[in-house]
Amino acid sequence: MPASTGVATRALRPARTVVRWAVRHGLPAVYLDRGARHGDPVGRLLRDGAVRDEPYPLYEELRARGPLSPGSIGLVTPSHAVASEILRSDRFGVGWDRSQAPRPIRWALAFGDELDATGVAEPPSMLVVDPPDHTRFRRLVSRAFTPRAVAAFEPVVQRTADSLLDALELRSGVVDLVETYAAQLPVLVIADLLAVPAERRADFLRWGAAAAATLDPGLPFRRYVAAERALRAMHAFLREHMARLRRDPGEDLVSRLVSLPEDEALTERELHATVMLLLGAGFETTMNLLGNGVVLLDGHREQWEALRAAPSGWDGAVEEILRHDSPVQITGRTATGTVSVAGRQVSPGTRVTVLLGAANRDPDVFDEPTRFDVGRPNARDHLAFSAGIHYCVGAGLARLEGVIGLRALSERFPALRVSGRPVRRDLQTLRGFEHLPVQLR
Repeated sequence: MPASTGVATRALRPARTVVRWAVRHGLPAVYLDRGARHGDPVGRLLRDGAVRDEPYPLYEELRARGPLSPGSIGLVTPSHAVASEILRSDRFGVGWDRSQAPRPIRWALAFGDELDATGVAEPPSMLVVDPPDHTRFRRLVSRAFTPRAVAAFEPVVQRTADSLLDALELRSGVVDLVETYAAQLPVLVIADLLAVPAERRADFLRWGAAAAATLDPGLPFRRYVAAERALRAMHAFLREHMARLRRDPGEDLVSRLVSLPEDEALTERELHATVMLLLGAGFETTMNLLGNGVVLLDGHREQWEALRAAPSGWDGAVEEILRHDSPVQITGRTATGTVSVAGRQVSPGTRVTVLLGAANRDPDVFDEPTRFDVGRPNARDHLAFSAGIHYCVGAGLARLEGVIGLRALSERFPALRVSGRPVRRDLQTLRGFEHLPVQLR
């Protein structure tokens, strides 16, 4: 890039940041706030902090309205059957046709487009693109998450958990279990898979926490600026990391992605989007799963003790944690053609907000759905990892980390108790704890 071009780009950066925020968060906030003022449940869900902390009563309000009802930004479903149908349907996609947007929006998207400010909720992230691009990206990464590949990670996950618990053995008093364990375990494992140097893994936890906020619509400007700063730092690291692995490749997934033959090679933007998604998703879900699990089991001590006595039950326990307090609460799909769902005609371009957390407590599927029961026979019928072609590619690894992480914790610290008030993350799409104070002994 010529020096003059670089200077001009930096000079435009503040304006581009404002435009990006306005189109991605400012405008949605206007619609959501207006809806919330008029009692719209989706607006309340996404804009009211008290509802974000405890969304389940609102989910039941929505369930009473039927399986598919209108909201401030389209339709919304709390139904397991409808959610499953939509997530698996080829008549719904995760992307949207920008060419159909009003001209000012198209201009804003083009003006604000910048690789280093792009997060996992923007194309070409696998999270928000449809086939054929999604098929191409998923094929390239899925071989790292086959059942055989995940099984090979079991000793790595066990060693990582044991090492973290060894460090906790030296601690006394109240400790923050998110900071010392729930966040550390998955980030160390995914960083190993992606060859992230040990000294940079703490950076990824910090960057990931800030950038995760971009998954929620309607971010305040200052919080968006902080998230964008984290994204820029992450992109800068990825640029250096991928250059290093091109010079000196290893056996890791990133080395394979940057060394693809010409007919399969990803563009720079596609590489950044794919690796960033793997890094972020690789620890976000498991971090929330571990924290949510500890709080649930602390509140049901008889089940904690039963699992300690019969550790073979941890597989089912993890499924029930995923069902009862899902780490990912919300996803969305857009109708790509006219389609009939739950007796309603849905027109092309209609957005449907899929409430995974509500679907996982649907009484038509789960008996006494508000009851936490690690022995629930059909707990695995949950949609916590989505469904269809966008089913979480790393679900097997997340399950393994959940089982080993919680089992090892219960064996090392059988008297562990929550001590003080856990603090929820100020997010709605992702549900977990920012701080989780526990007494280890």
